[in-house]
Amino acid sequence: MLDQALEALKTYDWGSDLAPVKAIDEAILSSADDGAARSELEKALAAVLDSDASRDAKDVVCRRLMQIGTAACVPALAKCLTDENLSHMARYALERIQAPEAAKSLRDALDSVSGNLKVGVIGSLGARKDADSAAQLAPLLGDSDTKVARAAAIALGDIQTVTAAKALGTAKPSDESVKIAAVDGSLACAEAMLAEGNKGEAMKLYKGLLANSPAKHVKLAVTRGMLACAGK
Repeated sequence: MLDQALEALKTYDWGSDLAPVKAIDEAILSSADDGAARSELEKALAAVLDSDASRDAKDVVCRRLMQIGTAACVPALAKCLTDENLSHMARYALERIQAPEAAKSLRDALDSVSGNLKVGVIGSLGARKDADSAAQLAPLLGDSDTKVARAAAIALGDIQTVTAAKALGTAKPSDESVKIAAVDGSLACAEAMLAEGNKGEAMKLYKGLLANSPAKHVKLAVTRGMLACAGK
């Protein structure tokens, strides 16, 4: 039954008979406590991504691998990252797969994509709070594509490590939207460090922001943060 559903899925189009999708969803539910069956299902779904199945079929697969995916399906999902039609859903699946291989596949894709696809991959690394990507994202703060530069600033603000904070603190973007994102990211990093009890690093960030003649609302946030660092 499942083999038939997977075969039928390959020609699936949104709005057509949902029977193969329902069969796969039932297989996901029934394999919840059966590791071997779940592994075989994951393998079969990943194989659909490597086939000539329809775009909609692969979209369905990415959504299901978002639920059950492990390191085993990462290679198949990673191949979709350069596909304009599939990159979005493949990224969402990779965001949610906790295996380190998933984060690595997103980092590896940075050099293979551009424009909106690159913005998306950067956003996924930020969503994962992937500390290992901070060093790769730092140079992108000066990217000629302002959408990429802004995405890098936002992602580094989500990652909130010392490396991310330093990158944001030393960035000199010329585009106003990137500047704003970098400042917001620096504030996020400082607040995270303060919450973790790392008052020394947080204070450095606040002082750096204050030295750059920030806007009134940023100055207020910095002042509040510095007082908190001082225990006031």
